[in-house]
Amino acid sequence: MVSQAYSIEMPQEWRSPVVIGSPHSGAYYPETFVSQSVLDAKRLRSSEDAFVDRLFSAAPELGMPLLTAKMPRAFVDLNRSHEELDPALIEGVRRRGQNPRVASGLGVIPRVVANGRTIYRGKMTLSEARARIEAYWTPYHRALQRLLDDSRRRFGTAILIDCHSMPHEAIEGTSPQRSQRPEIVLGDRFGAAAHGRIVDEVEAAFANAGFRVARNAPFAGAYITQTYGRPSRNQHAVQVEIDRSLYMNELEIEPNAQFCMVQTRLTQALRDISALGAEREGPMAAE
Repeated sequence: MVSQAYSIEMPQEWRSPVVIGSPHSGAYYPETFVSQSVLDAKRLRSSEDAFVDRLFSAAPELGMPLLTAKMPRAFVDLNRSHEELDPALIEGVRRRGQNPRVASGLGVIPRVVANGRTIYRGKMTLSEARARIEAYWTPYHRALQRLLDDSRRRFGTAILIDCHSMPHEAIEGTSPQRSQRPEIVLGDRFGAAAHGRIVDEVEAAFANAGFRVARNAPFAGAYITQTYGRPSRNQHAVQVEIDRSLYMNELEIEPNAQFCMVQTRLTQALRDISALGAEREGPMAAE
């Protein structure tokens, strides 16, 4: 299934309650957007979770739907609430309380990219911001909830693996020794977004594939994990952050020589993850 906002690659045989999402790997930069920016195309891409959709592309072969955003994070951030509007960027928005994400320029329509670099030459209208949300944010989230609802109907439970990448510098301070720094950080909102057994098994899957894994530090999960993680309703969400330096040149935003090896190891982890909760029901043909 394809729309202007997202693509869904369904498995031929839907045999796992796990749904794989990649909300920040969108790489379509409209010319109108680029022309509004003071940044060149490469700097605009610095907030993008580049190639994450490719890293997890084996999901449908393993019986899991793969939902991927088309638009880049710098254009509209799907991992923010649609209400997180930035008054410093959008005309007509009133300041409401203190939201640290919005204050730092990282609302649903970001004002900055990585390292705090300003995107726009000036402000945008509230109608333009709302049009972006309606055209891209809303369809993605509707599609995501629809997949999770379908998974719960089929298997009795739904498990969202929300896939992201993190700059290497984000984890450099987590340990004095490089050999001890996590390569993957799982976020479950400190236990609020997913049952502990599920997170244990997700962690084991990545560890068995040879990755060093940590939980909730420095990333515990943002809007998507918080919103869709509802263990009491048998709907779980786990955010996955992968160290970009493992598989790409962060400056050039290009796959590095280790890309295929990392992709293979992630596919191994996905194979284990696909078995989560699948024992409840037999395989069913995807609609």
